[in-house]
Amino acid sequence: MSKYFFSILLLFAVFLVQSQEITTDTVKKEIRQEESKSKTTTKAVVEKTTDSVPVKKDRYGLRVGVDLYKLTRGLYDKDYKGVEFVGDFRLTKKYYLAAEIGIEDKTTDDDRLNSTATGTYLKGGFDYNMYNNWLDMENLITVGLRGGFSTFSQELNSYKIYNPDQYWGEIPPITEGEKYTGLTAAWAEVAVGMKAKVFNNIFVGFGVQLKLLLANKDPDGFENLYIPGFNRTYDGSFGVGFNYTVSYFIPLYKKQVIIPETEKKSPKK
Repeated sequence: MSKYFFSILLLFAVFLVQSQEITTDTVKKEIRQEESKSKTTTKAVVEKTTDSVPVKKDRYGLRVGVDLYKLTRGLYDKDYKGVEFVGDFRLTKKYYLAAEIGIEDKTTDDDRLNSTATGTYLKGGFDYNMYNNWLDMENLITVGLRGGFSTFSQELNSYKIYNPDQYWGEIPPITEGEKYTGLTAAWAEVAVGMKAKVFNNIFVGFGVQLKLLLANKDPDGFENLYIPGFNRTYDGSFGVGFNYTVSYFIPLYKKQVIIPETEKKSPKK
């Protein structure tokens, strides 16, 4: 009787051990499945969060406009008529190709002569934007270089002969009316300016130019007092200019903003 009793106990023990092993394997399998589901869910959440962050893009295109200063100057200055068109094209995040083209007709009344300069000019170069915009701002504070060329004519309206002997008074001006054509001039200039976006694609700006005359073909008998595009010569090789512009931006394409790796890393505490 005891023999059968010990046999039953042994079978029961073996059955109990096997049941425990099966239960342990099942629990381990369920844990692995839960961990796999958790990783998949976490990955999906991360991908969804990453996809939901908008990618910042900068607009690239052509900006064209007109110089309001030259356009309106003729309303209050009877000796001046002119117009200048401006344009720039964005090459990179900071650099822009820039150009100006214009026509001027300016009468200069000096102490000894009165002359009228009429002609066209073209300037070309580049601008560098020093302003770091926030978010979708597109404002500019620029410094740039230009090369300028002008072709024009000078008409000598009248002149005075210098008389060191003032006993008989000043000699009356002599009316000439002779016109000299085929005159040219070339110069280099440093341009500093700014443009601000006031409406969608509409910009207003102003700029100052410092000019150095490199080549100048004078008419016979007198010097160029005014050169279209260069401005007044002031009896030397230096000149200054000013413009006040309104322009329209024509977007052509966009480029994704690449954030440097140093900015992506959070600062260590």
